[in-house]
Amino acid sequence: MPHHEDFIHSEEFLRQLMRRQLRLSIACAVTFGGVLLALPLVNYFAPDLMATRVGGFTLSWLILGILFFPFVWVISYTFIRRSLALEKQEAEDALKHNREA
Repeated sequence: MPHHEDFIHSEEFLRQLMRRQLRLSIACAVTFGGVLLALPLVNYFAPDLMATRVGGFTLSWLILGILFFPFVWVISYTFIRRSLALEKQEAEDALKHNREA
């Protein structure tokens, strides 16, 4: 019968956690990259829209110079929160696994 620490410190446990963390990292990176790529595309295909003045800035500069930073913070906050939730879930699964074993 395996001990509690045996499964938590096993390669299987670590591999599961790393796989989930990788998926989360890729999702955050794709979201960030998509928005980063979308801005020049919107500037190219809708220049009149992006030249609209909002609060003294053109919409393009408002998004790039001001709104982009909170967006990065939101992605970072989401990544950290979900990453901690994944670790907690893995630990609970490991405890459950050890109780059943």
